[in-house]
Amino acid sequence: MKLGESIEQCIIREVKKETGLDVEVMKCIGIYTDPHHLIQYSDGEVRQQFSILFEYRIIGGEIAISSESTQVKFFSKKTLLYWIYILHKESAFMTFTLTRNVHLLDRGVTYA
Repeated sequence: MKLGESIEQCIIREVKKETGLDVEVMKCIGIYTDPHHLIQYSDGEVRQQFSILFEYRIIGGEIAISSESTQVKFFSKKTLLYWIYILHKESAFMTFTLTRNVHLLDRGVTYA
């Protein structure tokens, strides 16, 4: 997120940059955390990961990869829920922790 930017502006900019798609933000679905998911950087800084899930509608653009994405795909809800379960079955909380390298899109919902 850039200084002075709203979360909606950030979503629109990031989705365009990383997927090639133009979107309209519809609503915030939820904020997800897992106190056990920590990231430690080489300088010793430690952060707790959190994810914010938004629903959006695709209004234009074309799917494209960028320097920040290696692939962009659409998944069925069934497939997406399966992978969320596989990735997080040992977690006490449902957490959407996915890399910036892949945007998972399902009918205008991004999990990133």
